[in-house]
Amino acid sequence: MRVDLLIHSASQLLTLAGGPQPGERLGQLGLIEDGAVAIDGERIAAVGPSRQLIASLDPAATLDADGQLVMPGFIDPHTHLVWAGDRAHEFEQRIAGVPYLEILKQGGGILHTVERTRQASLEQLVIAGRDRLRRMLALGTTTVEAKTGYGLDTETELRMLQAILRLDDEGPWDLAPTLLAGHAVPAEFSGDPDGYVEMVVNQMLPAVHAWWAEHAGGRSLPFVDVFCEEGAFDLAQSERLLRAAAELGFPLKVHADEFEALGGSSLAARLGAVSVDHLVATTETDMQALAQSETVAVSLPATPFGLGLAAYTPARRLLAAGATLALATDLNPGTAPGESMQLVLALACRQLKLTPAEAIAAATINAAAAIGLAADRGSLEVGKLADLLVLQVSDYRQLGYRFGGNLVRQVYKRGQLVVDRT
Repeated sequence: MRVDLLIHSASQLLTLAGGPQPGERLGQLGLIEDGAVAIDGERIAAVGPSRQLIASLDPAATLDADGQLVMPGFIDPHTHLVWAGDRAHEFEQRIAGVPYLEILKQGGGILHTVERTRQASLEQLVIAGRDRLRRMLALGTTTVEAKTGYGLDTETELRMLQAILRLDDEGPWDLAPTLLAGHAVPAEFSGDPDGYVEMVVNQMLPAVHAWWAEHAGGRSLPFVDVFCEEGAFDLAQSERLLRAAAELGFPLKVHADEFEALGGSSLAARLGAVSVDHLVATTETDMQALAQSETVAVSLPATPFGLGLAAYTPARRLLAAGATLALATDLNPGTAPGESMQLVLALACRQLKLTPAEAIAAATINAAAAIGLAADRGSLEVGKLADLLVLQVSDYRQLGYRFGGNLVRQVYKRGQLVVDRT
C-alpha cells in the first residue's frame, strides 16, 4: 500500500486506542514497542510494529524516530485563549494574601480583563491569540478549546468569536470555540446578576446564533459555558442560561466547584453537558452524578498552582467513582497564564496523584472527549487525524517526571510537519 509518510523505529508508540477511558481504566496507553505509524493525507493509514509496516507499505517518505517516543498530540479542552492586557499587578496582590474572590469584588480579576478586551480591536485579539497558539503548538498541543468571556456584552463577545474563527482558519492548529457569556457579572449589571442572565438569554444567545449561521462557514454551533460559582452565577441562574442555550441547539459546558460546591457538576450531568471543569470542591454526590453520565470531568491543576492554593481536584476519588477525567491548562491572564500541557501533566502526577500513563490519557483521548472530538483525534488509530508528536525521550514515564522544559522534537498536524526542533 502506498502512503505519504512512515514514521518508524519509535521506542514506544502510544496509540491510546479504544476510546475515552472512564474510571480506573484511565491509563491504558496501547503501547507498541519499536512501533510505527503510517500517514496518508491528513489521516492515519496504519499502526503497528516497525518491522511489519516497513515490510508491507510503500511510503513516499520516511522518518526514523530513532528510538524516541511517539504519541498523539496533546488536546487542551479548556482555555481562555483570546484576551487583551495582563494581570501581573494582581499576582502581587495574591502573593500578599488578598484572596481571588476579594480581588474580583474590587473590580479586578475577570472584570479588569473585560475592560481591556472591550477596548481591543479584532486585529489585536487575533495577534495575541496567535502568539499563544504558536507557543502551545511548539509544546505539543494540536487542538485547543477557545473561550470567549472577556467581553460580557454582545458586541465584544462576537468580536472574540470572530477572532477565534480567524485563528482556526489560519491553522495549523484546530480550535473548538466556546461562548462563555456567563463568565462574570459585568460592571453595568453590578448587583443584578439576574438582569444580566436575562440579557444573555433574550438578546445575546439569539444574536450569536444568528451571527454564527451567517459567518461560521457551516461549522457546528459553539459550546455555551457558564461559571457556576460564588461571586459569579448561582445554580438557578446557571441553569436558566444553560437551558436557554440548549433550546437554541448550543452544546453545553460548565465551570463548577472551583471554590464552592453549588451543585454545578450535577447540573452539568443532568443537562448532558460535554464537560464540567475545575472540580476542586466537588462533593461525593456530584462525583456519583458524573460517573453515571457521559459528562467529562476536566481538572485544571495549573489554576490552584497559579493561585498558590493547597486544594486540587480529588482525581483519585473521581476515578474510583467511575468518572471520565481529562486535563487542561485553563490558560488565562489571571490564574493560569501558561500554555504548557507538559507542565499540566507534571502537576497532575504530583498534586492529583495520577500516574504518568493516566495523565497522558487524560491529556489526549479523554481531553478529546471533553470537546466532543474523540471520534477523530486523541489517539493513533486508522482513520483518525494524523496529529502526533515525536518526543526527545524514549520512555513515556519521562512525561510527568520531567518539568520546566520542552520534550517535543517534532509535531505533525493533519499529517504535516509543523514543528521541527531537531
